[in-house]
Amino acid sequence: MISRAHVFDGRRALAGLYDIAVDGGEIAGVSARPLRGRRQVDADGGWVVPGLIDTHIHFYDVRAVSGPESLRAFEQSELPGKLGLFLDHGITTIKSVGDPTDGILRTRAALAAGTLRGPRLLATGCGITGRGGHPAATVFGGNPWARARFTGEAESVQQMRDLVHHLADREVDAVKLLSEGACAHSGGPAYLWQNPAFPDGVALERLPLELLRAGVEAGHERGLRVTVHTTQQAAAREAIEAGADGLEHGVTVEPLTDHALIDLMLDHGVTYTPTLWIDDARPDARGNLRKAAEAGVHIALGSDTFSGRGRYGANTLEEAELMVAAGMTPAQVLAAGTSGAARQCARPDLGAVAPGKRADLLVLNADPTADITGLRDLRMVVLGGEPVVDKR
Repeated sequence: MISRAHVFDGRRALAGLYDIAVDGGEIAGVSARPLRGRRQVDADGGWVVPGLIDTHIHFYDVRAVSGPESLRAFEQSELPGKLGLFLDHGITTIKSVGDPTDGILRTRAALAAGTLRGPRLLATGCGITGRGGHPAATVFGGNPWARARFTGEAESVQQMRDLVHHLADREVDAVKLLSEGACAHSGGPAYLWQNPAFPDGVALERLPLELLRAGVEAGHERGLRVTVHTTQQAAAREAIEAGADGLEHGVTVEPLTDHALIDLMLDHGVTYTPTLWIDDARPDARGNLRKAAEAGVHIALGSDTFSGRGRYGANTLEEAELMVAAGMTPAQVLAAGTSGAARQCARPDLGAVAPGKRADLLVLNADPTADITGLRDLRMVVLGGEPVVDKR
């Protein structure tokens, strides 16, 4: 039991102090009146918030993993420590959206069995793109072994359906499609992915509309949410009209000027995941997030963490701070990282401090609803009812 805490319940801050009772892995009660329990943690007027959920990460090192030996080396020497970093920063659930299917599902199983220490892991398995699309022809263009495992490439409607159903048979938690990963070059129909590592650019193929629709439909047939990687307004509109449940990145390479697109997001209940940690260098990314949030679009926190930059866990906190810098209030960002992220992940048991919810909780010394950096002043992390980090 956690006693005498201010509470942000996943949507709003509750007035006064509360006791939170935990029974097994669930929250048994949230009471303004004092409760008694076998084990008691005195919050001493601090804050309790739901554990943070990062809905967009790439966990396996895309630079180091290029064959079976390097894959095993990563899993044995680096993976455990990187998982622990998420817990150390208060992230109790992560969603992988483009890792090698076999590896990430093996990691998910080890976490669920308790043989690995780390956050709750949700996974899409590989991301699915068109033949020659992003990231197959970009990030993995020179790494054919990884390309075949981190990505699925479809050239026909039937191939797309088969890929989605294969992932569903593996019991993935969701499906991620990649509509496009670059912008139309010089206003023409050709797409070019430009990155400091590829100064000449990489020509890309957009995922054809009929394949996009087939992927969304196949995912929904299996009861899975389907989110789509987009960067442009036209691609975002196409994804929503195809039935996508969410936009990964959203609109980043141009200003969000299409008010009808915002209305479409609202009408379809689409979730917008801004990934400012990776896209903040783009001049329109913050303003586009602000427009979407002000209009009432569902926002989910997702950092696009990947190996090679930043630090696991810390990147997620930086994402929250960038979202505030973009114009969202701390309370809105907290909701995006808890109840909003749980909605995006189709996990109604997560992201809230309420009876019957999973007891994934953070105890903080500071008020994160007044200043989002309060998330860094962490006292305790509780995962499934058990303290996993204790900094008292």
